[in-house]
Amino acid sequence: MSEQKLQEALAQLKNSGVRITPQRHAVLEYLMHTMNHPTADDIYKALEGKFPNMSVATVYNNLRVFQEIGLVRELTYGDSSSRFDCNTSKHYHIICDSCGKIVDFHYPTLDEVEQLAEQVTGFDVSHHRMEVYGTCDECQTKLQTSH
Repeated sequence: MSEQKLQEALAQLKNSGVRITPQRHAVLEYLMHTMNHPTADDIYKALEGKFPNMSVATVYNNLRVFQEIGLVRELTYGDSSSRFDCNTSKHYHIICDSCGKIVDFHYPTLDEVEQLAEQVTGFDVSHHRMEVYGTCDECQTKLQTSH
C-alpha cells in the first residue's frame, strides 16, 4: 500500500476523533504494508522491538478501533486466530492447506448468489465470503524437493 493510503487512513482516524498514538500509527502502518493477513500476535511480534512496552491487548484494541471505522476487516477461520485485512474492497481469498498463507484474488462479485439465496431461503442476506483452498508455490516446492 502506498504512503498516500496510509495518510488517508490516518486522516480518517483523526476525523473520527481517534488520537494517533505512536503505537496506533505503527500498527496501522504495519497492516497497510503487509499483504499476509496477519494475526494480532503477528503484529505484536513485528512491533515489540520498536515498542517494548506495548502489549498484545494494545494491538487488539487498535484493531477493534480500525474495524469500527472501516479500515480493516477481521477474517475468522474456525478455531484458529483471527486474521486482519486492510483491503476492505470486495475480494476473495485463497488459503494454503499446508502453511495457512492467505492471498487476495479479485473476481467479479457473486451478487446473484446472494439474491438467489434470499429467494430460496427467505433470509435477508447481508454478505457472503468465498474461500478457495490449495497448496501455495512455496509448499509445492518443499513437497517436490522432499520426495
